[in-house]
Amino acid sequence: MSDASGAASADRALKTKHRKMWALGDYPAVASELIPDLGPLLVRACGVSGGQRVLDVAAGAGNAAIPAALAGADVVACDLTPELLEAGRQAAEKQGAELEWREADAEALPFGDGEFDVVMSCVGVMFAPHHQAAADELLRVCRPGGTIGLVNWTPEGFVGRMFATMKPYAPPPPPGARPPPLWGQEQHVRALFADRVTDVDARLQTVRVDRFESPEAFRDYFKANYGPTIATYRNIAEDPDRVAALDRELASLARRASDTDETAPTAMDWEYLLMTARKLG
Repeated sequence: MSDASGAASADRALKTKHRKMWALGDYPAVASELIPDLGPLLVRACGVSGGQRVLDVAAGAGNAAIPAALAGADVVACDLTPELLEAGRQAAEKQGAELEWREADAEALPFGDGEFDVVMSCVGVMFAPHHQAAADELLRVCRPGGTIGLVNWTPEGFVGRMFATMKPYAPPPPPGARPPPLWGQEQHVRALFADRVTDVDARLQTVRVDRFESPEAFRDYFKANYGPTIATYRNIAEDPDRVAALDRELASLARRASDTDETAPTAMDWEYLLMTARKLG
C-alpha cells in the first residue's frame, strides 16, 4: 500500500470512529437542553437574513441551522453523523423550518468554491481533527466578502477543562489530530485563517448552565448523553478503579465550577469564543 493510500485509509477509519462517537448518547438533547441560545446567538452575530445562502458546518441537529432557516435564509446543514441530521430534520419539521440536510466531512466539504454568503459552525467544526484542513474548507466555500462565524469552547473554560480531565482516560489521539478547544483561542483561529480574512471580531463570552441538581447529576448526564464522555468511559470500562477515579474527577470539576452552595442546583458559566470575520476577495 502506498503512503497516500495508507493515509486515506487511516483518515476514513478516523472519520468512521468520529461518526460513531457522536451517534452515542443523545447530543441533540445536550444541545437543546444545555446550550439552546448559542445557535441563535451565532446567527445574529453573522447577520443572517432572508435571501442569503448559509452553510452550517458540523451542524449536529441544527442548533444554528434551524434558527438561520427561520430567519429566512436558504440553509444547508451538514454533518458527519447521519443520526444527528435525522434528529435535526425532525426538529426542523416541528418548528416549521425548511432547510437542506447533507452528510459531509468538514475537512472535505461537497460544495463549490464561494457557494455560500455565510459559513458558520456552533461548537462543531472544532471537533474536526485536522484544524487547518477544516479552516481551509470553511474559507473555500464562502464567497469573497462573505461571513465566517464560529462559536467554540475555550481551553480555559469549563468544557475545555472537562476535555483535559477526560484526556488521561481516553484513547490516545491519532497522529496529526489537534485538541478541539484550540479553536477557542483567538490567535489559533487567526493563524488558521491567516491573511485570508478581514474585519475579525472575537469575543470571549459565557453561557449559563443551571439545570443540574448536583455535580454528580452533571456527571451522570454527560455519561449518558455526550458522545465523547461515553466513549471515554467505554475505553476504561474494564478497569473499575479508573472508572471510579474519572467519576470523582468529573464531579469535582463541576463542583469547583459551580457558583452556588451545596443546597442549591449546580450553576456554571461555560466560556466560549464568538468569532466572526469577512473573507477577503
